[in-house]
Amino acid sequence: MKTTLIIVESPAKVKTIKKFLSSGYKVEATMGHIRDLPKSQLGIDIENDFQPKYITIRGKGQTLDKLKKEAKGCDRIYLATDPDREGEAISWHLSKVLGIDPTDSCRIEFNEITKTAVKNAIKNPRNINMDLVDAQQARRVLDRLVGYKISPLLWKKVKKGLSAGRVQSVAVKLIYDREEEIRAFESKEYWDLSARLFDNNSKKTIEAKFYGDNKNKIEINSQDEMEELLKKLEGEEYKVSKIKKGEKKRNAPLPFTTSTLQQEAYRKLGFSTKKTMMIAQQLYEGVDIKGEGTVGLVSYIRTDSTRLSEEAKADAKKFIIERYGDIYYRKNNNQVKSGKKIQDAHEGIRPTSAFREPNLIKDSLDKDQYKLYDLIWTRFIASQMESAVYDIVTIDITAGNYLFKATGSAVKFQGFMLVYTEGKDEKEEDKDVILPEVHEGQVLKLKKLEPKQHFTEPPPRYTEATLVKALEEKGIGRPSTYAPIISTILARGYVIKEKKYLKTTELGEAVTKLLIENFKDIINVEFTANMERDLDKIADGEEKWIDVIKRFYMPFQETLKIAEERIGKIDIPDEVSEEVCEFCGRNLVYKMGKYGKFLACPGFPECKNTKPIVENTGVKCPKCSNGQLIARKSKRGRKFYGCSNYPNCDFTTWDEPTNEICPKCGSHLAKKSNNRQMLLKCLNENCDYEKQANNK
Repeated sequence: MKTTLIIVESPAKVKTIKKFLSSGYKVEATMGHIRDLPKSQLGIDIENDFQPKYITIRGKGQTLDKLKKEAKGCDRIYLATDPDREGEAISWHLSKVLGIDPTDSCRIEFNEITKTAVKNAIKNPRNINMDLVDAQQARRVLDRLVGYKISPLLWKKVKKGLSAGRVQSVAVKLIYDREEEIRAFESKEYWDLSARLFDNNSKKTIEAKFYGDNKNKIEINSQDEMEELLKKLEGEEYKVSKIKKGEKKRNAPLPFTTSTLQQEAYRKLGFSTKKTMMIAQQLYEGVDIKGEGTVGLVSYIRTDSTRLSEEAKADAKKFIIERYGDIYYRKNNNQVKSGKKIQDAHEGIRPTSAFREPNLIKDSLDKDQYKLYDLIWTRFIASQMESAVYDIVTIDITAGNYLFKATGSAVKFQGFMLVYTEGKDEKEEDKDVILPEVHEGQVLKLKKLEPKQHFTEPPPRYTEATLVKALEEKGIGRPSTYAPIISTILARGYVIKEKKYLKTTELGEAVTKLLIENFKDIINVEFTANMERDLDKIADGEEKWIDVIKRFYMPFQETLKIAEERIGKIDIPDEVSEEVCEFCGRNLVYKMGKYGKFLACPGFPECKNTKPIVENTGVKCPKCSNGQLIARKSKRGRKFYGCSNYPNCDFTTWDEPTNEICPKCGSHLAKKSNNRQMLLKCLNENCDYEKQANNK
């Protein structure tokens, strides 16, 4: 009997794919990359056209031996790694170590792990696309040259253990530049004025905003200007001068790309980019669903395309019409073209079946898998639905020579909003404001004028979501790199997260300044974006990868030589804390370790005292009443709260304690997320009191 070996990347895929195939197929996993550049040396022969020196990754010897053994006993081998440049490169490396001719039809790919997709892929094998392989090699070589040439300079001039990266350093620079904007920002005063007007007919109040005079919009920039305006408005009659009615459409969102999924999962679910990709990978590779077995729930998750297959659109159409009715299905369903370069061979991220509703498989998913699958499913269904329609009313109200405007809106047809609404980076949510029916010439009664003082605010710091958005908009990195970029800059201590915002540390600022001053042609947004475009050209067969590397390396080598000579030793003092060392009396300083910040004595090595950084909530322990609840981290890095008297008191909770007192038992309330709602729940295990967090 003839046997076919299919090689994939992960054991989870093996389990899912085996279910679809007969006994004539074997499926094995590489566990990711099998070859790479050596860690202990540059691994690139600069004198010989930058040829990379690949070695078997440490710990992959047994995996490789097993694959070679399985390959010998098979009549045919298919390489089924991920459908992107990284996956193409892994297939090429496999062809090298297994002795497969890359020009043979040995490569298969599928955008989703379903029976139909896998069997269609087996029917349509192709050769390995060397343009994609070369694009991946070029990226790897570029990153190695920058990292392994600049990092030693940082060790010598700043301190050991630092690293620079072609893309990660630009990401840190974006955060640093935002900090500089905030420092340089000068706040300016401005005022707005609302008129609360009463309509005698409807007995309702209308809120109208001051706009200007009958000719122009007027800005109010001081209290004196506001007081002068209020004097001019004294005794004026407020009359409806114009009513404008219309409709406004809100189009359905496009299916998720990697970037938009990361942004929305952060905004709606509070997931980090790393967590989003980890859970999305699980959904893609396959989950054991009751009654179905192991099945891939979503399409490939590393994509910058929003295109959908005709089959996926037909599946959504059938579901929408059956579930919600024909009026909710969008008839004009043409793909929206993007102006940017995308890997359009991929689809947007979508469920593998529109009819596999989240609530139907909820019992087979863990809590986070369910949340993310529900987000992907609802976004996909919404993308194929009709636009939402709003009734819009604008009322112009004159008061002497001045003009006020009142705007109202109400949903006329929900459309896609029946299923899904997009999250926002701001706190404000859209609210319907329904204005009473008035007529032109009608006089309204002034109840109150409400002046309010405001000050302009600096641009906000980046969150993970807004940084991913900025990276994508500026053309920095690719879908597969956003999460690793953020993880790396946090792990290196160049950036910290304060609440949800990203901020450069003293170390991050010092390293960024050094790189800007000495490598301004490399550590900048434009260069990095242009390099991404060159990598795209290599993938399309329009450029040779060696030519791209040569153009980069010659000026880079010269810049490196100049930087080596001009940079002096840079000392970055440790941040001093207020806590005193109990052994020698010195003030402890903040240090960055493998697991984050900690406190250490500056007297090292004479004094080796170290301490974890304790975040005290100021809330009494509800169990022993003597201790305070302090923030700790689990082995997986998740924050929880425990009693300071541990191990004598073992009270712990995942919920964040607040200063609000429970009206039922007198204990403290804690924030608890429940089905996308924030609740306040009593910390006392014997008390069942809870309320919505926004209740007063």
